[in-house]
Amino acid sequence: MAAPNRTLNCEDFSMFQDVLKAMRNIDDRIVHSLNTTVPTVSFSGRVDASQTCRKLYESLMEAHLSRDRAIKTCIAQTSEVVGQLREQRAKDGDNMTTVKLLRKEQTKLKLMRSELNVEEVVNDRSLKVFSERCRTHYTPPTVK
Repeated sequence: MAAPNRTLNCEDFSMFQDVLKAMRNIDDRIVHSLNTTVPTVSFSGRVDASQTCRKLYESLMEAHLSRDRAIKTCIAQTSEVVGQLREQRAKDGDNMTTVKLLRKEQTKLKLMRSELNVEEVVNDRSLKVFSERCRTHYTPPTVK
């Protein structure tokens, strides 16, 4: 259940979103994963639920971390482009091509930053569902 090994395209926002959507697959299917791998009380003797929950938790954390890293990398790259375009505009404020490109990049940067908020909601939802189903089988390490 690892995240797909696709690289995030920071230049094209719609491709950026497509890759994030694919990377969020584990979170989108968390309920299904829990239903198919964590046994109910009557089947608890046949499957090691604590091991299953631990592996699922590790997969979730790995996916959350890789998405967070990818989003922040794109934000940093786009911020750098915005900074360069601002310098160009300061030198040549009459160049409409630079002004339009700057606005486009600023909008993309704003949308990428909003993906961090989406990411927080997705992560919280997944962890809530995980803890509801796995709390009796596995307790994740506390985050410092």
